Amino acid sequence: MLPPFRRLPCSVRSHALIAAACLLAVLAADAGRTAGAQGRLEAEYVATVSGIPVGRGTWTVEISDKAYAAAANGTTAGVLKLFSGARGSGSSHGTMGGTGPVPASYVATIVDDRHVDEVRIALAGGNVTEFSAEPPLLPLPERIPVTDADRRGVVDPMSSALSRVGGTGDPISPAACQRRVAVFDGRVRYDLHSEFKRVENVKAERGYEGPVVVCALYFQPISGYVPDRAAVRFLVELHDAEVWLAPIAGTRVLVPFRVEMPTPLGPGILQAKQFVTTAQPTHAIAHDAMTRNNGPFDARRAQPR
Repeated sequence: MLPPFRRLPCSVRSHALIAAACLLAVLAADAGRTAGAQGRLEAEYVATVSGIPVGRGTWTVEISDKAYAAAANGTTAGVLKLFSGARGSGSSHGTMGGTGPVPASYVATIVDDRHVDEVRIALAGGNVTEFSAEPPLLPLPERIPVTDADRRGVVDPMSSALSRVGGTGDPISPAACQRRVAVFDGRVRYDLHSEFKRVENVKAERGYEGPVVVCALYFQPISGYVPDRAAVRFLVELHDAEVWLAPIAGTRVLVPFRVEMPTPLGPGILQAKQFVTTAQPTHAIAHDAMTRNNGPFDARRAQPR
């Protein structure tokens, strides 16, 4: 979940405007120990580069012991809006399994002054069953192709932002960071790895005040990318990216409160200004609520490759 830093690798741009969804590892958990836990998050984020506002967005997440649903919206802001009036939306839903989120559907759309970028993915049991990406990647000979095997055992970018910690101890712990997640974003397959750095205390302008766990983040492209692209090399060699994870009340799920990384133009930061999280009465999230957020996957629009 990066803010709108244009085309990080290849198609990560299509998820960058939507919250910090493509920078986290999914955390393994024991679902039986968290049965009944349920919570809701309503967050607002501001993205800056060298202190200059470049984007803002909202993110809503609902979690139960059996299901989750997440939806986000974002837009460019400040000086960047003078050059690109981009706006984006995205959503994901699925079940909460023994190893964390198991997505069923993901949709992301970005619209700017001249282009529409849309990705739709359907999954079952961690495997992609259908997907479409418009516009498609250019068929360059140097691009590493995405194989069928690359689309197995993966999560979508937004689901990767839901980090679930097993056990019964404090989830704000080093264990929250020792994770690796396989992500398929509709065009590119990549791994995200995180490692513990420290614990900080934060205070949102509205909502959460308390500790967060700070993780170092590392990016490893697998397929769908061109190896000699400067953006790809930059991310592979990047060792200063961090994500700050805060808990959703009533659950053992942590999500990004802050994401920061160096950019060629200076420090890039995605910061929660509002982070309102509440425990909810114990009941499963209704399926119709998830389809309201996401809409049904239209197989006629999918283009398996």
